[in-house]
Amino acid sequence: MAEARIGISGWRYRLWRGVFYPKGLRQADELAYAAARMNSLELNGSFYSLQRPASWERWRDGVPDDFVFAVKGARFITHVKRLRDVDAPLANFFASGVLDLGRKLGPLLWQLPPTLGYDPGLLEAFLGRLPRTRAEAARLAARHDERLEGRSSFRVDEDAPLRHAVEVRHPSFGRAIEDWTALLARYDVASVVADTAGRYPRIDHVTAGFVYARLHGETELYASGYDDASLDRWAAWTRGHLADGRDAYLYFDNDAKVRAPFDAMALAARLRG
Repeated sequence: MAEARIGISGWRYRLWRGVFYPKGLRQADELAYAAARMNSLELNGSFYSLQRPASWERWRDGVPDDFVFAVKGARFITHVKRLRDVDAPLANFFASGVLDLGRKLGPLLWQLPPTLGYDPGLLEAFLGRLPRTRAEAARLAARHDERLEGRSSFRVDEDAPLRHAVEVRHPSFGRAIEDWTALLARYDVASVVADTAGRYPRIDHVTAGFVYARLHGETELYASGYDDASLDRWAAWTRGHLADGRDAYLYFDNDAKVRAPFDAMALAARLRG
């Protein structure tokens, strides 16, 4: 049965303390507090730097058994290397401990920079390098370079498919939408539906066996909230995909004015009702 995962993009924000998080709550307890109120979140520290196995284990053990993390792929791969010569960076990423999340590992999110335009050859080469299962990811991780010596972890206790989603930001993807979505569908990779107050392309096409949406702000990027009518529309969008048998992952990234956690809980409540 298809399920919806509704959550937030990250959880460690100073402005949330005393608003979403109760005053006096320890920073170490913020993940558990958030995870008790939603069933998923995007783990975005992995975007900025390679994390250590102990961190992945701590996050895994700090949430309920039925919780799922979406994991943001490293910006070194997407923004620095710009998808070129990424065999070693991909191996290092998967060797850093991502697979230690076990059953709590959900989709892997690859966010492309606004300056990276549609290049079918480059994109197909990248999609073709992405591991399709956890066992395949572990074999890739075993090829990590010396930077991960002594600090790698990529044991897989139970093999399972891996899901990937790509978020694009260059306008050329909108102009090449048919070719781009066909390419994603060929690799069963989801096209992220990005709500960005009109800043970046919004591509709402089904290209995989699941759907993925990032809600960055309806009228003001990273800041504006979602009113009742907007949340009703997103609830209807989610129900439609669930009815068609597709899991749905939705993450609120409108964190600047402490709207994300409250919008996520409001959307989840609509779906429960």
